[in-house]
Amino acid sequence: MKALWNSAIGLLLVNGLLLGLTLPFGKLAAAAGVPPAIWAFVISFGAGAVLLSALLMNGGRLGLDRRMLRYFFVVAAVSYAIPNLLLFASIPHLGVGFTGIMFTMSPLFTLAITLMLKLRRPSVLGVAGIGVGFIGALVVALTRGEANQPAELVWVVAGLLIPVSLAVGNVYRTVDWPEGSGPIQLAAGSHLAAAVMLLVAAGSSARGLPFGPLAEVPWLVAAQVIVSSAMFAVFFRLQAVGGPVYLSQIGYVAAAIGLISGMLFLGESYRLETWLGAGLISIGLVMTTKAQTRTSEA
Repeated sequence: MKALWNSAIGLLLVNGLLLGLTLPFGKLAAAAGVPPAIWAFVISFGAGAVLLSALLMNGGRLGLDRRMLRYFFVVAAVSYAIPNLLLFASIPHLGVGFTGIMFTMSPLFTLAITLMLKLRRPSVLGVAGIGVGFIGALVVALTRGEANQPAELVWVVAGLLIPVSLAVGNVYRTVDWPEGSGPIQLAAGSHLAAAVMLLVAAGSSARGLPFGPLAEVPWLVAAQVIVSSAMFAVFFRLQAVGGPVYLSQIGYVAAAIGLISGMLFLGESYRLETWLGAGLISIGLVMTTKAQTRTSEA
């Protein structure tokens, strides 16, 4: 476990696998009638409560000064509440596999933001990789979800906003990481803040707080809490070990898990253009990754 805790590639694979499982779980929750805000709340509250318990049992504390509260609530909004609401609202319309492909765009948006903010030196290869990736994203978006039931444009746009929000979060967490803070502490605080936001969002609807459907799928709730708790502990550790752009590549593992589970267990199918677009996104990622490696070695 110690070797895994210090291995960027090991953390990347574990994190991507756990994130990938969240996609079919979300579709099953939607089929059971659980609203997106409630399911996103389950993830953040469950993960936050488990991680906070682990933190306190090991003698740690959250730290609720102004600096930490700002970090918790900004991360909660851009990394969890907004993308998870978009994710679970989009999955029933776009499919698990198609929505998973949205995660593969996160590295491209992350690198684009770091270049715009001059956090990285631009290179011809890196810029070209972003261009190829965005062409692939456009091709995927035009296919509009599953082959037999294309989604409305509004859901495609919602899906595309997922990697944008995640990219903003990837960069912010690195730029504003509180000095001396640990990954469990930051994960617990951010998720509890997200849970508060999501509870307010769910309660503002005309139906109030519809927790009833959760009682129909207790096994799914338990599985999701376990998976998300483990995922976010590893997530913040990967942020510290690998940095924001490397971290954003968990989307590729998650997309693969989403596509496989969607086709094998949920009966989904996708057009050839979707696969071609995903291939272009992958080529763009390889180009940007090589550009980053060359920059770090220079």
